[in-house]
Amino acid sequence: MSSPVVLSPDAARRLRLRAQGLVARRDLSPAEVVRRMVALQGQDLPAVLRAIAIRCRPGTTLDDVRAAFDSGELVRGWTQRGTLFATTPRDLAALLSLTGERVRRKLRKVHADEGLDDDVVRRAAAVAREALADGAVSRATLMDLWQQEGVPTQGQRGYHLIVMLALDGLLHWGPFAGTQQLMVATAGAHAVDRSGEPRGDLHRIARAYFATRGPATVDDLAWWLGLPKTPVRATVAEIPALQEVEVEGRAMLMASGAAEPDAEAAGVALVPGFDEIVLGYQDRGLVASKEAMRTVVPFTNGVFRPAVLLDGRLVGTWRRAPKKDEPPFELIDGIRARDRKAIERAIATWKHG
Repeated sequence: MSSPVVLSPDAARRLRLRAQGLVARRDLSPAEVVRRMVALQGQDLPAVLRAIAIRCRPGTTLDDVRAAFDSGELVRGWTQRGTLFATTPRDLAALLSLTGERVRRKLRKVHADEGLDDDVVRRAAAVAREALADGAVSRATLMDLWQQEGVPTQGQRGYHLIVMLALDGLLHWGPFAGTQQLMVATAGAHAVDRSGEPRGDLHRIARAYFATRGPATVDDLAWWLGLPKTPVRATVAEIPALQEVEVEGRAMLMASGAAEPDAEAAGVALVPGFDEIVLGYQDRGLVASKEAMRTVVPFTNGVFRPAVLLDGRLVGTWRRAPKKDEPPFELIDGIRARDRKAIERAIATWKHG
């Protein structure tokens, strides 16, 4: 790596916006956006569709994003930290080979408490394989089939069974029926290949992470993947195509040659809930103050609201269709009148539903 470049926080935030594809948008399709970023957090399906669309070439619609899932170019699965992510078939396999067993271990006690023993999982898998052999199925259909065969689905049991079968590489979320996403079999080229080279996958994914989320720390990457810090640090140390930068005394990494921030402020960027510009890092202090984070995550339920970014700094939350007599945003104190007007214009011209 070359000698560290010292960056101001403003410069670092602008570089993150650019790396994330939220300014100076590239001429990319939905599949190209996700392939570039490896995976985008996707437990909120409408939000991740929007997160992909706003990083695509201008004019890309939510229907275009759904079409990429319909064609099999994009998939959604529990790839890391026990959380749903939108990704590509290739990276679904790669991520599961790196993280799947670790996630399984963390879930074992929950599954034991729910009475989901090996016999239950085997029976659930057999029913799922037969159902998916005929094509895509909805969650409701799979639940009905399990109940007919005496597989317990009460409470959260059905959900946990789906997660386990997804971690085992049996199924994933794929095409759409209207706005509902269906499950399909993970088979053939999409299957989890545990005989490959996880080390090579980790190298490739680490490079992509810093190219699309940098400047960021190695600890950010380890947290994002849900992997121990020591092996991640060792892998990153072997990657030549990274540049070290320093932001307020902290060492961060990004793609080599990318540390040339734009001089001008980046303006307003609106992102949906759970967006990677907020959730893609363990330490969110560069982008958001504690006050700003409380507007986006006001409760303890882990739900992240849509965020307003001003020159890369999180300044509040927004809504496309506010209730009567309510403003379309909630901002932290100290935002200038002209910036508030720019935020209002951005919300009024939002094109993604």
